[in-house]
Amino acid sequence: MKIGTLDFGYRPLFLAPMEDVTDSPFRQICRRMGASVVYTEFISSEAIVREVDRAMHKMSFEECERPFGIQLFGGREEAMDGAARIAAAQNPDLIDINFGCPVYKIVDKGAGAACLRDLGMMERMAKTVVAAVREESPQTPVTVKTRLGWDEDSIHIQEVALMLQEAGIQALTVHARTRNQKYTGDARWEWLARIKETPGFSIPLIGNGDVTSAELALKMFEETGVDGVMIGRGAIGNPWIFRQTRDLLDGQPVTESEASTEERIQLCMEQLRLSIEHHGERYGTVIMKKHYGSYLKGIRGGKALRARILEHKDPEPIFEELKNFQEEIVEAIA
Repeated sequence: MKIGTLDFGYRPLFLAPMEDVTDSPFRQICRRMGASVVYTEFISSEAIVREVDRAMHKMSFEECERPFGIQLFGGREEAMDGAARIAAAQNPDLIDINFGCPVYKIVDKGAGAACLRDLGMMERMAKTVVAAVREESPQTPVTVKTRLGWDEDSIHIQEVALMLQEAGIQALTVHARTRNQKYTGDARWEWLARIKETPGFSIPLIGNGDVTSAELALKMFEETGVDGVMIGRGAIGNPWIFRQTRDLLDGQPVTESEASTEERIQLCMEQLRLSIEHHGERYGTVIMKKHYGSYLKGIRGGKALRARILEHKDPEPIFEELKNFQEEIVEAIA
């Protein structure tokens, strides 16, 4: 699969942009585990053009994360133009436009999935970003992530796909739900197959929605014909999903369906270390709080360990708790 001049190989796996999840530490881990492409959290174009520290920090990355994409959202063409130019100057491999976020505070600003109610604005926004990026960094492709439509009565995704392709978008990711569904109900994979079969549609299509295991990733590829699969919530606390999926796609024996307790604790400590390096000790420790529950889910004694960890504000005792727990596990196995 190619996006512009970038070749991602056969059946690539993408890490979905997720607010407060896909920061640099988590992206590094997912790349190591087999993700073909990773993206930033979605970043406000308004914050970028105002050079808000947090927004600028979200665009920072390590070389080991490549191929790496910056995702932008916004409701004003002028802000998206400026943000796209600033983002292109960071030298990412891709720039992605978020036309799919269903969260009210985003939609209320005319951004994210709000564009599904005004396809003319979506087209103008796409053309604006494509033109800005071509001027600043001609080799950087612009992609889009969106949904099937605003609601059941406004599913025009096949027409949208052709419109975005004509606007210069070089790959399209579709979360196979409407905005009104948000994250409830089943993802409608049959629409992914319809998009692929749309006459004249030729850019790569990446499928997203309800891929929570290696087996489901393979099923999406086989049932829909998508060129790539994007994994979001299925990777939280479970970055091994990329390794397992890659093994399955390559016809190799799939590693255990769940990582061992020892490996979970080890990777949790690694992400905490990377988080402190990237965000600084205070914020790096705080932001990791949302990951402990996922890493420790289903582990005997995991709830009690998480409760103890959350009592600490400094990283040293957290590392100590994790190391002691890991040692206890090793001793129990021995």
